[in-house]
Amino acid sequence: MATTEQGNHTPSHLPTSTPRTNDASRLGELLVRRSVITFEQLAAANAHNKKNGGQLATTLVKLGFVTDDDLTTHLHKEYRLPVIDPLSVEPLQEVLALIPHPLARKHEVLPISLTGSTLTLAMSDPSNLGALNECKFLTGCDIRIVLAPARGIQKAIERHYQAREKAYNEALNSLDGKRGLEVVRTEEALDLAALQRATEEAPLVKLVNALMTDAVERRASDIHIEPFENDLRIRFRIDGVLYDIMQPPPRFKAALASRIKIMASLDISERRLPQDGAIKVKLDGGREISFRVSSLPTINGEKLVLRLMDKTGLQLDLTKLGFELEELKHFQTSIQRPHGMVLLTGPTGSGKTTTLYSLLAEINKSVRNIQTAEDPVELNMHGVNQVQVNDEIGFTFAAALRSFLRQDPDVIMVGEIRDYETAEIAVKAALTGHLVLSTLHTNDAPSSITRLLDMGVEPFLVSSSIVLVAAQRLVRIICPNCKTAASNFSQDALVEIGFDKTEVKDLKFYFGKGCDDCAETGFRGRIALYEVLPISDEIRDLVVARAHAADVRRKSIEIGMRTLRDSGLDKVRRGMTTIEEVLRVTGID
Repeated sequence: MATTEQGNHTPSHLPTSTPRTNDASRLGELLVRRSVITFEQLAAANAHNKKNGGQLATTLVKLGFVTDDDLTTHLHKEYRLPVIDPLSVEPLQEVLALIPHPLARKHEVLPISLTGSTLTLAMSDPSNLGALNECKFLTGCDIRIVLAPARGIQKAIERHYQAREKAYNEALNSLDGKRGLEVVRTEEALDLAALQRATEEAPLVKLVNALMTDAVERRASDIHIEPFENDLRIRFRIDGVLYDIMQPPPRFKAALASRIKIMASLDISERRLPQDGAIKVKLDGGREISFRVSSLPTINGEKLVLRLMDKTGLQLDLTKLGFELEELKHFQTSIQRPHGMVLLTGPTGSGKTTTLYSLLAEINKSVRNIQTAEDPVELNMHGVNQVQVNDEIGFTFAAALRSFLRQDPDVIMVGEIRDYETAEIAVKAALTGHLVLSTLHTNDAPSSITRLLDMGVEPFLVSSSIVLVAAQRLVRIICPNCKTAASNFSQDALVEIGFDKTEVKDLKFYFGKGCDDCAETGFRGRIALYEVLPISDEIRDLVVARAHAADVRRKSIEIGMRTLRDSGLDKVRRGMTTIEEVLRVTGID
């Protein structure tokens, strides 16, 4: 018989008024005895199961006789078992493999972890001895039970089993039937001819195709293929967060990496240096997707990251990016100027490129000559002269800028200001009758100004050229299909986060419970938070005086700059995102 941390908790005092015909009836007897449900409701649930199948716990919740939370609470009181949220755990692939998907779905159990010979199993009904004995017999493990809501277990099973199987089962089964290509320690020992043949085998081709197609369907922004000593992990970044997708047999590390490198026109014989390439594919309906491929040698093989560039999903409408009305007005005024510099700042993946393209789309008129220097060019825009820089041949951002100035430009976009030379040319271009758009890597808007000073640009040039600086971050949007009111937070905690004391009593908060539309994450899509700083006379005076970044920030807030945290809290007030999301990407002001 299965064991738990608390010992054997099977109830021995079952009522005689309800017939004991199976394991499910134990749960029914308990709930009837505790007056949680009536005998008539239990009979109705049993009749439903007899006709449609399923577990009693799930049926009782489905029919509305008891809520998931109430059911879990009563079972916790009866059996004194730990309670977990199954959607907050990420079981390892080898743990999931212990309980086959059909068995997990049949009994609504989810393997959580394996410690020695003890398997931790999440269940909504710990009285189901048939399920426990079957799992114990199949795995040969002692069973430790933890309680979880029935609906939560169902969602977790769909996430961890069915989602993986949907796209990859056929490819992985085919792979398992092949001898494969073993990863070896000695680079010279790897047979390139054999590697080339392996990349052309149908199972491997199917696996890579399934990965790329599934990434598009799930709205992923990146695919991470990561080799480790004893396993191979594949993850998708969806709405800014990484999720485990699958773990192919580790012996296919080299063949999988080489297949993708061949598709990206990279050199499969070079495994000691990083490489960059691109893959373009056409989906049904003529939809074109680009994958930017980056390979990086690690001690266990080549790690690959494929970044998806979906032109059809790119939002280029300034009014829909996340600007508040006043911030949008500042931006629109700045980009209509005949000269000056507009800077965007934020970490990689914060949406700066999308905002830049949106600004270009706003000012892309036939009367303007617009030229861009990018690395890489991520979206082809009609009416814009776009240039791909190439550091390997000396065609840097600075070199491109020098060429631009001989091409009679009205607007110049520089993908990133990385060094003094690029910064100096960009600043001088902004002072000589050109509108310059570019990005920097700093934590907030005021820090961008001191960053240029640190590069060596003279303060009077910086103060005279910059007209606006904006920092941005991305937060996930609550899925509209499963959006649910959240419990009230502590008023003191809300004030500490940044809400005003006068508003905390009436604030309403929301979260996503998880559904098919959002792949059970509770979020669907992202929106930007902006910190917009128009350069006023007060800020110019501080720049000329080489003031510290903290002083510039203090003055900026004093004259009305709304911080990233303020922008995030506004999105929370409007029910667009959660407090946790805002805290994840912003700091305390």
